[in-house]
Amino acid sequence: MNSSLIQLLVLAGIAIFLILKLKSVLGTRDGFEKPSLPPKDEPIRARKGFEVIEGGPDRDIADHTTEGSPAAKALTAMKAAEPSFNVSEFLGGARGAYEMIVMAFESGDLASVKAFLAPDVYETFEEAVRAREDQGLTVEAKFIGIRELTLHDASFDPTTREGEVAVRFVGELTSVVRDKMGEIVEGGTSQIKRQRDVWTFARQMGSNDPNWLLVATGD
Repeated sequence: MNSSLIQLLVLAGIAIFLILKLKSVLGTRDGFEKPSLPPKDEPIRARKGFEVIEGGPDRDIADHTTEGSPAAKALTAMKAAEPSFNVSEFLGGARGAYEMIVMAFESGDLASVKAFLAPDVYETFEEAVRAREDQGLTVEAKFIGIRELTLHDASFDPTTREGEVAVRFVGELTSVVRDKMGEIVEGGTSQIKRQRDVWTFARQMGSNDPNWLLVATGD
């Protein structure tokens, strides 16, 4: 056997040894390993006890009220009557309306918000402002912000298609009440007053008028 053949056999043996060694190393799984993805034609399903739920709860409703509650059912009916209705967007609008109406009442400028108030609510506010003016009192107020805003309740009348949504507010503002002489009789510029209200807004779902009316107030 010549030297060339011997060298070839030695090299072949070394190659076989390296292949077997490499295979044994690649066959182990140590450390981080990226999980394999399912085939494209196979739906991704939750694992570890979770299941994929088709037609699950409307998160826009479930995020603001208890699933299956009367309020949730009413909101669902409102969406059926007006598919573009969005609870989160409504609450955002209610936040702005609350500040606008509160400040209009404090300043006595109810005319600027009359279009957003039901007639009986407007009359109640107007009487309070008139009584304040008759006593010679003036109010200087500054709105600080809304500390809490939650959906309190909701109802829907399928006959009239009128929806009502009650919202609980916790607002903060400073309010200074002065008498005819300009003396402070209540409040202070550095005293933050926390005001709690439950306001009910109503609207006929599906109507062309996008405005919600404030139809009731409480605390």
